[in-house]
Amino acid sequence: MSTTTGTVSSRRKPMDWGKLASYGFLVLLALVYLGPLLMLVNTSLRTTPSFNRDAIGLAVQPNFENFAEAWEKANFPKYLLNSVVYTVSATTIYVITAVFVAFPIARGYVRYAGVLLTLFVIALFLPPALIPQFQLILRLGLYNNPIGYILLFIVNPIGIVILVNYIKTVPQELDEAAALDGCGYFRFVWSIVLPLIRPAVATVVVLHSIGIWNEIILPTIYLTNDDFYPITRGLIVFQGVYGSDWPVLAAAVLMLTLPMVILFLFLQRYIVSGLTAGSVKG
Repeated sequence: MSTTTGTVSSRRKPMDWGKLASYGFLVLLALVYLGPLLMLVNTSLRTTPSFNRDAIGLAVQPNFENFAEAWEKANFPKYLLNSVVYTVSATTIYVITAVFVAFPIARGYVRYAGVLLTLFVIALFLPPALIPQFQLILRLGLYNNPIGYILLFIVNPIGIVILVNYIKTVPQELDEAAALDGCGYFRFVWSIVLPLIRPAVATVVVLHSIGIWNEIILPTIYLTNDDFYPITRGLIVFQGVYGSDWPVLAAAVLMLTLPMVILFLFLQRYIVSGLTAGSVKG
């Protein structure tokens, strides 16, 4: 009996080459994505003379003074506050309005709801209408105005598409029960629907916030007063006549990305479910 047990236990399972190849591919893919980030971190820790001598060399002696210099040179406190105000206000307005727009479309409470959803999907593939948009902002007297700049970000079709597909997974019986209890439309959406679609809302918040936070073209066009610059526009100070101070610029970019990384880590558990829910049913 012991011999049989020893023989069975001594057998080795055949190696799963498919699984091994899958893990190898994932590791390679992770290196491809992490490579530029690691290069950015390495550059931010180098001095300008050493970077000019060898751009791809390793930071043997880390130089953390780049972060302090970038903080002062790019006027980080002022421009960072502007970016926070733009991102928080535009995202809040957009998410609240998008939920109230997406709900009747998802439920079919408006005519041609399917056509409206199709139009939002088509809008994903259309280029931004910069010239008509510029003329509109100019004629409204909102050029070089923080309010006008915020209004540029209160429309985003991808958020509507995500919210519509997610709301379709919420049982419609809740609408009927709320109507029988005398619950109004706005109270129902705000008190019942909104808490149930938190994963989709978190996904939209992250996607919309990152888009506003990283925007560089629109502030260059619509904001000419440096008192209104977001932090991305402030990074242009690193561009000199004869070149750029790349280590200090790399340090500034790292500090620029930190708030969005924190937001993503805080909401990451909602993002996957928010993107995938409703993909089959919707």
